[in-house]
Amino acid sequence: MRIELEKRARMSGLFAVVSPLLALALTVFFGGVMFALLGKDPVSALYSFFIEPLLEVWSLHELAIKAGPLILIAVGLSICYRSNNWNIGAEGQFTIGAITGSFLPVVFYEWHSPLLLPLMMVMGALGGALYAAIPALLKTRFNTNEILTSLMLVYIAQLFLDGLVRGAWRDPQGYNFPQSRSFVTEGVLPEMLASGRAHWGFAFAIIAAVGIWFMMRYTLKGFQVVVLGQSERAGRFAGFSSRGMVWFSMLLSGALAGLAGISEVSGSIGHLQPSISPGYGFTAIIVAFLGRLNPLGIIAAGLVLALTYLGGEAAQLSIGVSDKVTRVFQGLLLFFVLSCDTLIHYKIRIVASKVRSVLGKGA
Repeated sequence: MRIELEKRARMSGLFAVVSPLLALALTVFFGGVMFALLGKDPVSALYSFFIEPLLEVWSLHELAIKAGPLILIAVGLSICYRSNNWNIGAEGQFTIGAITGSFLPVVFYEWHSPLLLPLMMVMGALGGALYAAIPALLKTRFNTNEILTSLMLVYIAQLFLDGLVRGAWRDPQGYNFPQSRSFVTEGVLPEMLASGRAHWGFAFAIIAAVGIWFMMRYTLKGFQVVVLGQSERAGRFAGFSSRGMVWFSMLLSGALAGLAGISEVSGSIGHLQPSISPGYGFTAIIVAFLGRLNPLGIIAAGLVLALTYLGGEAAQLSIGVSDKVTRVFQGLLLFFVLSCDTLIHYKIRIVASKVRSVLGKGA
């Protein structure tokens, strides 16, 4: 007897919508079980995790700060995944975007100009795109698996950042702390509202999501993404270039990740330091799938995942749990999203295998 997965002939549209909601409900349920096993009251813990961060104006601003990079990165990744190109290295592209975008305010720290901030944003996006071009080149030229190359480049980028802020870019007046010079006022991304810290990086994310949604729905390039993602052979028959799509999707996702990186550094931190991300590039993968690879759905999914970061911080203070709880919640959510999607596309079939006896064949 064995268990097989059989492809469903037709997927219900209702199930496609319900799947992420079911995954979220299962995550909350098993998260409550986890808190009970830790000796905490599940109701109080879940309240601290999901409700408490929404009760203050300042925490809503923090939610926007956390959601901005998640949405921006996930929107770019959705193009990659829908075109069947698996960019797993957005965290590295985020980091390189932060570095390249910080070049002007760190190296030319005495330059004060209204052009500084726009140039920082452009250089950040360009840096992320160029870093994503490495796995794109390796895939199109040598048929290298982009999952492995993009992922390995993440650690190179992080080590490069660490080396910079401890070496060439260390602030000479920073009392030997591993960080760069603080950005001048013209290099700081301004706040959107006077009531909190939320900066224009969140606006960039919303604009990018709407723009990519329009492209996917109303342009030929969006049609190419869908066709090549579903069938490369059909795309070639229609005259679409699969290699061109590798370059397009990787460069676009890298540019958005790089823009997220410099927006985070400029708007939230104000300087470079060894750690500039709590794992936005990896969490954005969950955001992309939870949002059904739809840019508008990604906005809602990004807010949900941003809430797990804030909820984790609130739970540490209110009920005294480890910061690793946030990672567990995000891992549970990814597991249930992929599980629910698998059961939408496939059904479980139990096959009874007959065991043939060979003992009497020679008699």
